[in-house]
Amino acid sequence: MRNGMTITINNKEVEVVANRMLQQIVFDQIGENSKGIAVAVNGQVIPKDLWVEKNVKENDDILIIKATQGG
Repeated sequence: MRNGMTITINNKEVEVVANRMLQQIVFDQIGENSKGIAVAVNGQVIPKDLWVEKNVKENDDILIIKATQGG
């Protein structure tokens, strides 16, 4: 039985453990400081308070955007 799944994060295929919540995936990518971070799954923005409830599925396309300051 396969314990992993393939998803796309910022246009890059990534192999992750199956049955992970979005929050775990995001924290694995950026660390636990999620200030200024927006996340979309399959083109739909997911509010930060729902990351802990959102189950990531095989072939999901995740976009992680970090806001930056500048001028």
